[in-house]
Amino acid sequence: MKGLADKPNHIVEILEGAMTLEDVIDGHIAEQALVEKSAFMVGDLGALMQQHVCWQGVVPQIQPYYPVKCNSSPAVVEVLASLGLGFICTTKSEVSLVLEHGVPPENIILSGVCKQLAHIKYAAKNNIQHLVCENEAELSKISRLHSSAKLLLQLTTEAHAAETSMAFGSSLKSCRHLLEAAKELGVQVVGVTFHIPSSCQDLQQAYTHALSDARCVFDMGLDLGFNMSILDIGGGFTGSEFQLKQVESAVKPTLDAYFPPLSGVRVLAQPGTFYVASAFTLAVSVIGKKLVTCQWDSLAQDEKNDNTEFLYYMNEGVYGPFSCKLLGKSITAPSVHKHVLCAEKAVYPSSLWGPSLDQLDKVVERCLLPELSVGDWLLFSNMGAYALEEFTCLSSSSQLPVYYTVSTSDWYEMQEAGVALDSAMKNFSLVNCSV
Repeated sequence: MKGLADKPNHIVEILEGAMTLEDVIDGHIAEQALVEKSAFMVGDLGALMQQHVCWQGVVPQIQPYYPVKCNSSPAVVEVLASLGLGFICTTKSEVSLVLEHGVPPENIILSGVCKQLAHIKYAAKNNIQHLVCENEAELSKISRLHSSAKLLLQLTTEAHAAETSMAFGSSLKSCRHLLEAAKELGVQVVGVTFHIPSSCQDLQQAYTHALSDARCVFDMGLDLGFNMSILDIGGGFTGSEFQLKQVESAVKPTLDAYFPPLSGVRVLAQPGTFYVASAFTLAVSVIGKKLVTCQWDSLAQDEKNDNTEFLYYMNEGVYGPFSCKLLGKSITAPSVHKHVLCAEKAVYPSSLWGPSLDQLDKVVERCLLPELSVGDWLLFSNMGAYALEEFTCLSSSSQLPVYYTVSTSDWYEMQEAGVALDSAMKNFSLVNCSV
């Protein structure tokens, strides 16, 4: 065992030899079989490094600022901080967490709609200068509580407004008034931020329009004497290299035209899901089963299996790690632990439910699975984003256990990148793990 601190907060298993992430999951499922079969997460810290390498390879000119609300696991924050990322925080607790991991205040932006007064005061106390401002009410609060703040104006976009019924931010038309109000109050404005959601169907048009509006706001700010130097193109990065290249292709022409490298403008983005989604796998167990008869007209004839549908109840649901389902996100069908599908094996229409017996607690509405038994385990991949919050009393556990791993190859790649686990990340203890 390699101890990296007197009292490490995180135990990380180093996978040596032929040891794989699947072996780690197998081991923890075997442990749970002897106790209460609690759900758990496995986090692959090497995946964070791989995503960082991907980001630098595709969009090296855009600085990543990680939105902490996406996954506030201290282990994630510590790894990303050691990789040199900036951080987007929306609450006092998020700011405190990031500062505790040695992130300098200049690499933190306080965002969030309708910020609490205590959060603004805390930012001022800790010398966090950069704050996002979306309207005149926020501007008034900031001017009173944090007069030395440097603001990024939140610019609304058509793509973002189309996705939500409550589109926050300032329109291009109202930005002039907001800039003039900031000038009168003596508050500095240094840039613009906007957001294009990943669901946007026409990235080229959306980014062209948003960047054109941002350029107009920059010009207005410069006319009023502000030092406009930061452009934040927001989030909307799913986690795939293909989608990142699509965004890069959509952004680059307009970015080069309106904000060329020689302009001195720092271009930021907020890749949250991009960094953490693929790094975490959730393991849940089947705790109940019901057989019903139904009609699935959309299935092929050979898949109807006498119109039998299985309802499976799991030990976690939408009031736990699947909470994003309540926000309209879809959950990908899981794989079955230690089960190899073959052509002869029958599969049945199935739905997956949480333990609450609430009609809203339907995690996966329809998928094809072999017949399962109570006690079987299901594995959900890409669960790193928005799945590790403190859960409600309707969840089976207040906090899921998370087991961290890193392969030897990823560990060495981290060290080559300048991230030495034995020095940069002081809250880790490494344990050699081999078959």
